[in-house]
Amino acid sequence: MKRLMIKTLVAAAAVAAFGMAGAQDIKEHTLKIGLNGPENHPAAAGMKKFAELVAAKSGGKIKANLFFNGSLGSDQAVVSSMKGGTIEMAVMNTGILASEVKEVAIFDFPFLFANEKESDAIVDGPVGKKMHALLEQKGLVGLAYWELGYRQITNSKRPLNKVEDIEGLKLRVIPNPINVAWVKALGANPTPMPFPEVYGGLEQKAIDGQENPISVIAANKFWEVQKNIALTNHQYNPQSVIFSKKVWDTLTAAEKKIIDDAADEATQYQRQQARAAVATNLELLKKNGMTVTQFSPAEVAKLRDKMKPVIAQFTASVGEATVNEVTAELAKLRK
Repeated sequence: MKRLMIKTLVAAAAVAAFGMAGAQDIKEHTLKIGLNGPENHPAAAGMKKFAELVAAKSGGKIKANLFFNGSLGSDQAVVSSMKGGTIEMAVMNTGILASEVKEVAIFDFPFLFANEKESDAIVDGPVGKKMHALLEQKGLVGLAYWELGYRQITNSKRPLNKVEDIEGLKLRVIPNPINVAWVKALGANPTPMPFPEVYGGLEQKAIDGQENPISVIAANKFWEVQKNIALTNHQYNPQSVIFSKKVWDTLTAAEKKIIDDAADEATQYQRQQARAAVATNLELLKKNGMTVTQFSPAEVAKLRDKMKPVIAQFTASVGEATVNEVTAELAKLRK
């Protein structure tokens, strides 16, 4: 009995010592985190959960300060600040990071994914891990992929019932080459613009429309400046949760694990929240006066055909090896 008690006491002491050592490895940190959407944006839900988790896991030593509505600057400015270590963390469309790593542009290929099962498998699997490994070489640590969702087209000119209706519209696009190219392929006029400027551009009629997932359209009350939405599902947007490598390299192993684990847990929550909100937000758009249209299967086929030259063009710049890898993985999922 005495031996058992001694062993128990020794084990308890070891656990306590390990806990104290672990606690000593966690210093006080305040993470500055940039988001370009408002507090009800799909990414904001994930970051609020992350902030809660990272505080709990660190015993309150690691705190997160969230900055919404692009208040820390454009995505490009935030990336630059992260490389310099003055902003610790952000979440942004993976396609925006194509200027850092050309292979990442694969995620912006039109009609790449048929559903969330496919997108989850690709971004959480070897392809997604490879993309984030490439980003690390550019001073950014990829922690997770969150969901923005399938993109739809809105405009203030007319309902879109067929592909030809898109012609002539001045559409805001994410500032990257593939988005400029597919809008041109549809006969519309692409206008690259940082997201925080979009509402003002629509309100002032500098642009006729824009394209974004339903949850983003609702979160930013675009119904106030747009009357038509076409459910095209032309692009799926994963978002990369990224961390400054310059700051990451100063953290202890214990601190990195806390941040990593919190990001992983927040990922499941964020995706669930984003997907659950789609139907509710579509009803909100209708309630606030937006006309909703959907292309017939024949029109969707025409839309896909218009995108084929764009995919061929960017297969060359992204790299055939990357495109073939993703295509092969998707073929396995579709068996």
